[in-house]
Amino acid sequence: MDSSDALMARFLALHPRTIDLSLGRIEGLLAKLNHPERRLPPVIHVAGTNGKGSTIAFMRAILEAGGLSAHVYTSPHLVRFHERIRLGAIGGGHFVGEDRLADAFARCEAANGGDPITVFEITTAAALLLFSEAPADVLLLEVGLGGRVDATNVIDRPAAAVVTPIGRDHAEYLGDTVEAVAGEKAGIFKRGCPAVIAAQDYAEADSVLCRHAEAVGATPILVGNQDFSVHEESGRLVFQDETDLFDLPKPRLIGRHQLTNAGTAIAALRAAGFGDIGTAALETGLRRVDWPGRLQRLSRGHLAELVPAGSELWLDGGHNIDGGRILATAAADLGERSDVPLVLIVGLLGTKDAEGFLRNFVGLSRALIAVPIAGQMAARPAEEVAEIAGSVGLSARIAPSVEAALSLVGDIAFEKPPRILICGSLYLAGAVLTANGTPPV
Repeated sequence: MDSSDALMARFLALHPRTIDLSLGRIEGLLAKLNHPERRLPPVIHVAGTNGKGSTIAFMRAILEAGGLSAHVYTSPHLVRFHERIRLGAIGGGHFVGEDRLADAFARCEAANGGDPITVFEITTAAALLLFSEAPADVLLLEVGLGGRVDATNVIDRPAAAVVTPIGRDHAEYLGDTVEAVAGEKAGIFKRGCPAVIAAQDYAEADSVLCRHAEAVGATPILVGNQDFSVHEESGRLVFQDETDLFDLPKPRLIGRHQLTNAGTAIAALRAAGFGDIGTAALETGLRRVDWPGRLQRLSRGHLAELVPAGSELWLDGGHNIDGGRILATAAADLGERSDVPLVLIVGLLGTKDAEGFLRNFVGLSRALIAVPIAGQMAARPAEEVAEIAGSVGLSARIAPSVEAALSLVGDIAFEKPPRILICGSLYLAGAVLTANGTPPV
């Protein structure tokens, strides 16, 4: 049998020259596969600009702590494609194995018969096929792009549809206004199904999401009103809805934005019919949750050994304007706990708003080192990133690699060992985890 990498290479040849976002191609392929999307466990479908993966990570951790099994589909991956497909099992799931993945890819290739199809569409079909053939209590399904015409939006009646905070990203596909993006995300709402809407950073997003939910006959469940609320109190997470109040530990994932994601995850599970999960599972899930590449501290590994003595090394894949704002806020909060210089090591794609992302760190970062993202043709040259950083008021220099950037940090005279944050791209985050020897498991 061909390897999954070989099959993926062949899928690229089938990619339409122009990506017209629609559901026709994947619906046709799923029909040839005898509709695996109709043979799934209850589905919780998650869209949004930021926080999708973290919200799913919280749900998985809580479900598994409660003795349940959860299939998980997320994208993109950090190191290997296999990370996108986690097969559920009691006690904890596992990434799909190579043989199983290659077999599913081969069956999808045969069923597709050489017709045009995007890589995401055919790999999503393979994931749904795998999920349909393995038992689990729930499938946590992340939207790839937008929602309305995303390849994952083939589920007729999800147990719940969730929209995490919305911002501006992928304007070439979703539109250049918050309202347009929100309208695309709201496309996952279905008649008679709960529509869980997280706290939004833009009032216009809230308005559009609620209007769309009501228009299709979904049941909106909103944060901040009588439906549910979440806040920090005395170093704890307090969640309350119409029936219960939970006093829980702060999440293991760092940043005040993770309180929002944790609260949204709890509300989604309860809306989807898992309301009998008790306090013990909620507490254990919040303490155990893991989501690599999102404000992850690297305290061991090859790169961690290269930092100056006493320094901290952190990693985050945030890459859009709002992701940068969230990350800058979290970095500032870390600074309040331990006032040390912040150094950024940044790599960015040319498709992202570099100026908007970097502007969030003005007045916070003491130095920025721009690096290339190896193997990514769409990456901005490090020189260009440094020039943009300088234009917004950040002190910037360049390095040919992350390893070289870490060496350069050691040459900068700081009064205290710095906190080093590598950020700007999930592709860069994956490369860092690989180089560090600590890939996701």
